[in-house]
Amino acid sequence: MKSDIEIAQECRMAPIDQIGRSLGLSDDDLELYGKYKAKLSLDVWSRIQNKPSGKLVLVTAITPTPAGEGKTTTTVGLGQALNRVGKKAIIALREPSLGPSFGIKGGAAGGGYAQVVPMEDINLHFTGDIHAVTTAHNLLAAMLDNHIHQGNALNIDPRQIVFRRVMDLNERALRNIVIGLGGRMDGIPRESGFDISVASEIMASLCLATDLMDLKERFKRIVVAYTYDGEPVTADDLKAAGSMALLMKDAIKPNLVQTLENTPAFVHGGPFANIAHGANSIVATQMGLKLADYLVTEAGFGADLGAEKFFNIVCRYGNLKPDAVVLVATIRALKNHGGVAKDQLGEKNMEALGRGTENLLKQMENIGKFGVPVVVALNEFPTDTSEEIEFIVSRCESLGAEVALSKVWAEGGAGGEELAHKVMAAAEKPSEFKFLYDLKLPLKDKIRTVCTEIYGADGVNYTSAASKMLQRFEELGYGELPVCMAKTQYSLSDNPDLKGRPRDFEVTVREVRLSAGAGFVVALAGTIMTMPGLGKTPAAEKIDILESGEIVGLF
Repeated sequence: MKSDIEIAQECRMAPIDQIGRSLGLSDDDLELYGKYKAKLSLDVWSRIQNKPSGKLVLVTAITPTPAGEGKTTTTVGLGQALNRVGKKAIIALREPSLGPSFGIKGGAAGGGYAQVVPMEDINLHFTGDIHAVTTAHNLLAAMLDNHIHQGNALNIDPRQIVFRRVMDLNERALRNIVIGLGGRMDGIPRESGFDISVASEIMASLCLATDLMDLKERFKRIVVAYTYDGEPVTADDLKAAGSMALLMKDAIKPNLVQTLENTPAFVHGGPFANIAHGANSIVATQMGLKLADYLVTEAGFGADLGAEKFFNIVCRYGNLKPDAVVLVATIRALKNHGGVAKDQLGEKNMEALGRGTENLLKQMENIGKFGVPVVVALNEFPTDTSEEIEFIVSRCESLGAEVALSKVWAEGGAGGEELAHKVMAAAEKPSEFKFLYDLKLPLKDKIRTVCTEIYGADGVNYTSAASKMLQRFEELGYGELPVCMAKTQYSLSDNPDLKGRPRDFEVTVREVRLSAGAGFVVALAGTIMTMPGLGKTPAAEKIDILESGEIVGLF
């Protein structure tokens, strides 16, 4: 069996200007990064913004398991399938971080015969967007510490600095550090630390901005610290926003690549899906909707995290209305939710499948709360039996949802034509998209709504510190921001060990953080790692480049 990188390296890519022309773009609209990558000029938007919008399709999934669900693969395969059946489709994905690429997960460009290419470039430095995010973030951190060193005219309390530094690698040794050691000329000593770049508020702001000037305004609002009097100190106070925006002038332009079947793909932005909102940029999505009949995008992790945030945060800021949702599941993953160990998932177990299917049904219910039609994509494996497939189809159809078998990993777009037709039909259904909560509600009410309605919790508990900080945010004028829940991706609850559809539990919010620039309040439930570490055998040990220039070991 060929690896993903072997399949990708055998692909015959079209020159990227040819992909651009298929979308009605001219050579002047593209800024080339070699033969197969390009950025779109932001001038394109002024020409296309009044065109009719295509259909917006969101791909999400059941709660993730070690068995894998194939959400990105399904997104790519569906885009390819829509083009095969005569529609103009574009897919939009997040950019992979170097941390996971060299850590445990590996690449993030789809799999099998449903990949975006050139996958080696996309999984490595790509067009430098994440480096720009890293530099803009660390510039602000440097200006903050320099301001304190140079006399602290803003009266910043060093004990209330909330802005750390970032790098785009997994490095546990930098999670908690002391800076400013060495003497008077080396800064003011204080505790700090590093997060991974994709957890940066700069990244979240990039993906929620509608243009460069909007991004600069978001940078101005970033709260980096508080004064001794308890007042917030922003990037605007430090006069940093202009320089930060300059560093992002190219990064805000969407990246254009292609799939194995030459379907156009925007790969742009990559915020964490638990500490942030986990979706590609609004700029790329809005452009794609004007350039195609269908824009297929995805949201990170399961529907309780990615889809909820896409609806409540991304759609608010981007003025977006999804036309259909694809909910990805596998029989293997559902049996894992039902209690079957990973090494036994190939064995038939209808009882466990029945228990695990409750997770799928709950995620369908969650999507229904937003008023959007859903199609279940059942990612087929060779070990799936007809009885297991018929059971899933019957359960879903009893709730009014269509189910399509997806074979895009093995067959590419041809294996997704059934899914494409059912998605097209769903997108034509009358629907009335709605948000889960009103922004005027108190922050605690918004958090409770998400926890009870989406997770199925009985209630929410708060640590004393979290409760006081929420009250403080409201007093400072941030009470009408949406909430961004940060919790484990492995359970509907805040306990990763509770699989399937947990019941009779409460969520505990232990900490809250303000992302005033991005435009949301983060509520952390459980333990969320913003700087991952490398595993015992990191993927980096297997990755190499040969004398011929061939890359090996990358996914």
